[in-house]
Amino acid sequence: MERVFSVIIRSPSSKGIEIDTERLSQLLARVKSGEVSVDDALAQLANLPYEDLGFAKLDHHRALRRGFPEVVFGPGKTAEQVATIVERLASHADKVLVTKVAEECFNAVRQHTPDAEYHPIARAITVNRAKDAPRRRGIMVLSGGTADITVAEEAALTAELMGNQVERSYDVGVAGVHRLLDHLPRLRQAKVVVVVAGMEGALPSVASGLVAVPVIAVPTSVGYGASFGGLAALLTMLNSCSAGVSVVNIDNGFGAGYLAALINR
Repeated sequence: MERVFSVIIRSPSSKGIEIDTERLSQLLARVKSGEVSVDDALAQLANLPYEDLGFAKLDHHRALRRGFPEVVFGPGKTAEQVATIVERLASHADKVLVTKVAEECFNAVRQHTPDAEYHPIARAITVNRAKDAPRRRGIMVLSGGTADITVAEEAALTAELMGNQVERSYDVGVAGVHRLLDHLPRLRQAKVVVVVAGMEGALPSVASGLVAVPVIAVPTSVGYGASFGGLAALLTMLNSCSAGVSVVNIDNGFGAGYLAALINR
C-alpha cells in the first residue's frame, strides 16, 4: 500500500518530532471514506519514527506495535538522562518503567515527573496513570531465596504494570521443598509461573513438574564462587528435564515479567 504520510525530524538535538500534517490528513480522510481500513491506518502509524534527544532515540509508537511502551534500562545512563527520558515518555504514554536504578536517580526523575514512583526492592521507577484499570489474574512469581527477591519483584512489578494481578510466593527453594508444596493449590491456579532462583537453579524444574502451564525460569547472580555469577543456575535451567520451561538471561526479571504478561494476555 502506498505510504500516505511522512515524518520530518528537525535535528539530532530536537526535543520533538514534526509530522507532515497534510499527508496525515490525507490518511485520515481515506480512513473516513473507507478507502483505508482502521487496521491498515494503525499499521502505517506504527512505523512513525522516534523522538531524537541526541543521547537517546525514544520509540513513542512501541505501544502501538507491541502493546506496551518502551522500557528504559537504567544502568549506564546519568540521572539527568533518565529524568529527561522519563519526562518525554510520560508525555506520550500513561505508563513508564525504568529498571535497575538507584534511588538517587529517582530524585532527579521526580523533579520533572512528580507522579513517578520508586520501588526500592525491585530497584525500579514507574509511572502508572491507569491504576484503576482492571487487572488479569493468572501470574504467579516464585523465588528460591530471600536474596532472589529483588529480581522476582522486578518481574512481578513489570507484569503488574502491564495489567496483571500477580501472586507472590518467596523463599520456597528446594533446600526446603515442603515450603513450595504448601503453596501448591495457589500454584496450580496460575496460567503462567515465573520462577526466580540462584545457587544451583533447580527450582524451575521442580515447579514445572507440578503444574500444567508454562514456567519462565530466571537465573540470578546469587550464589557462592562456583556459581560464576549466575552461570551455574542458567545452565541448570537450560538443561531442565521438565518440559515447558523457558529461560531468560541472568537477573532479567523484567524480561520474565514481560513474557509472562504476553502469555497471560
